[in-house]
Amino acid sequence: MTVKELSEAMYLKEFCLPAPELEISGGYSGDLLSWVMGRAEEGNAWLTIMSNQNVAAVAVMTDLSCIILTEDVQPDPQLLDRCKKEGINLLGTALGTFDASARLSEVLGREQDHIAW
Repeated sequence: MTVKELSEAMYLKEFCLPAPELEISGGYSGDLLSWVMGRAEEGNAWLTIMSNQNVAAVAVMTDLSCIILTEDVQPDPQLLDRCKKEGINLLGTALGTFDASARLSEVLGREQDHIAW
């Protein structure tokens, strides 16, 4: 699925969409930037409430397909400028991070794995 297809399927707000054809390999939810840098995978859609310009740096370093700001968070002007300069897809939703993650999983056709505790 492409970023544009995801945007349409989830009714996302498109703050910046310079590369709508990028493929999404999966998703990652998190707000601790160093944690996301070490665990998000190339091509992931990243769901976060963080909206400062450091978010763009993490997206570039991890080669993410897009950033999705959840909980109706609006991007800081510096983040929006950086995304435009770096060619990063920046989207938004009013959904909470949990619900947006569940919806992303559903749209991508992922089946829930069972976790052995």
